[in-house]
Amino acid sequence: MTAQPHKIYSEEEYLEMEREAEYKSEYYRGEIFAMAGAGFNHNRITENLSGEFFICLKGKSCNGYSSDLRIHIPENGLYTYPDFLIICGKNEFLDDKKDTILNPVVIIEVLSPSTSGYDRGEKFHFYRSIPSLKEYGIVDSQSVSAEVWRKNEENVWYLASEAYDINGFIRFQTVDVSLKMTEIYADTEDLVPVV
Repeated sequence: MTAQPHKIYSEEEYLEMEREAEYKSEYYRGEIFAMAGAGFNHNRITENLSGEFFICLKGKSCNGYSSDLRIHIPENGLYTYPDFLIICGKNEFLDDKKDTILNPVVIIEVLSPSTSGYDRGEKFHFYRSIPSLKEYGIVDSQSVSAEVWRKNEENVWYLASEAYDINGFIRFQTVDVSLKMTEIYADTEDLVPVV
């Protein structure tokens, strides 16, 4: 038996298909990866983040966007859909379609069992290539656990804020917002205690 040839797509082919697709996919180095649907807690947390940031950013030059806004990282070629992102100032789009952003200052991923390793590892590594990115938040959907990683003036990333109990909070210094864990995890179900 011979292996079937693996189709490699150009960025233009990906964007053309993605703009017509009924589901979202990531693109990296010629390969297209279908994105899995999210569970109840994942969706609840994403909506909670969206609501809290909407209130906190009102009247500022920053805006938050949920998971339907695609980003592109030219340095490594990744196209993906973060769970939540914030852009401050003028939006920088890939092209005149205005559906792919280039300049997020904050990205937040809500961890699911199937994406946790990728979101904490390789995807975070990819995100660090975004020149405008200042903070990366990680919120677990299975237990009360959140972290904010921040880039300093020497472009070194460090753990800047973390919370592992429902009475804690995390801080996004770039946009001057602190979020209570009670608000992030409001109306979630069956959370596992952090050991």
